Amino acid sequence: MKVGAIRASVSAALVPVVLVALAGRPGIAWAQGRAPSTPVEMVASYDALADAILGANKAERKLVYAILAATYGHAQTELARARTALKANDAAGARGAVENLAAAVGQIGTEGDNAVAGVRKRLLEGGHHANATGEAQGVYDEGYVVVTKAAKQAFLGSSRALAMLARDPKAEALESEWKNVEAAWAKHIAPAK
Repeated sequence: MKVGAIRASVSAALVPVVLVALAGRPGIAWAQGRAPSTPVEMVASYDALADAILGANKAERKLVYAILAATYGHAQTELARARTALKANDAAGARGAVENLAAAVGQIGTEGDNAVAGVRKRLLEGGHHANATGEAQGVYDEGYVVVTKAAKQAFLGSSRALAMLARDPKAEALESEWKNVEAAWAKHIAPAK
């Protein structure tokens, strides 16, 4: 018998023995036609993680809206102070209140003050974009959650107008600009709730 024939005979005899031996070993079940699947417990854990991530996104939106609502409330308080000061002919009190009002309206436009901006920056550096699709479409500035670019422009415009008004506050001009703030809130922020 030639060497090639001997090898063929030995191979033919060993293949069934090896296959039988391997079939009984753990981890080789996939060779019998069934692909391995992810353990149910791991899938359940991953699903729970997805719920947590999606829940965190929803919580972030609610928290940012609450920040905006609190800032709007602060703006209303400063408006009331300015009105009272103007009625009392208290120019210094009116200036201070209108300056504070301008700052609050500006903070609505920037979706919070510098402390909030620091948190937003940290989230962005960590790869979190609340409105990635909206950012790509040019609707939101990077990292913004509720305030669109259009809303930002409206609030910052009113903030600048109020800051200019603070130099020499007049009741009629104050009421006119506050109507712009209310309109921007009703159009851009209130529906986001």
